[in-house]
Amino acid sequence: MIDLYKACILGLVEGITEFVPVSSTGHLIIVGNWLSFDSANEATFDIVIQSGAILAVLVLYRKFFISVFSPGNWFKKNMNNIIIAIIPALTAGFFLHSFIKRYLFSSATVTGALFAGGLIMLWVEKIIRPKPDTVELEDITHKQALIIGLCQCFALWPGVSRSGSTIIGGLLGGLDHKTAAKFSFIIAVPVMFAAVAYDLMKSIDLLSARDFYLIAAGFIVSFIVAMGAIVIFMKILQRFKLLPFAVYRIVLSLLLILLV
Repeated sequence: MIDLYKACILGLVEGITEFVPVSSTGHLIIVGNWLSFDSANEATFDIVIQSGAILAVLVLYRKFFISVFSPGNWFKKNMNNIIIAIIPALTAGFFLHSFIKRYLFSSATVTGALFAGGLIMLWVEKIIRPKPDTVELEDITHKQALIIGLCQCFALWPGVSRSGSTIIGGLLGGLDHKTAAKFSFIIAVPVMFAAVAYDLMKSIDLLSARDFYLIAAGFIVSFIVAMGAIVIFMKILQRFKLLPFAVYRIVLSLLLILLV
């Protein structure tokens, strides 16, 4: 029963952080270590429960997905942009999967990524300060989608943040904060479902009935919490941009260094 409570706590962490540019995987690793969460394959747990938060995006943006994935729209601009944006991360993830799980799922690697990502956010918001010329999803160009897709590859390193890297890619490509965030949410769906499916295929033989029970609990909690977290995040982003998240990342990384 104790592990069930821990799984629910991790689901809560996932739901809050998946679409906030602070790295959900990084937080799951840190909190999981702190809780001494006992799972046969903790890295798989961390990856699979992310699909709960991704499901929240499908629900909140269902009209967009119904339109884009309708057969008549398969070859139109929005679908093409999604494909262009996800190919780099899917390709890199396929070839680097084993390396990432073996060497990058640790508190030390996450701490470094949190700190570096915070500095990059401050650099983009305070020094570069790109001027947006794209404020609607329908106006995103193939070039902008490719820039975002290439930036998403950095998120394969736990602690970098998938939403953070794609939003920064969007800002550098000329999108405003709101449009960059929406596109980030949308391309997360195929990327994360592919990551979950691939990870399960690789590790399903190592999972027990107990592991699936804990994963289900984390999945449900992350889905419910993410529904509210997305709405709140969009309001914060439009008012304060990435600055509070940059500061949070830097402060958290420094605290982790002191604690370690």
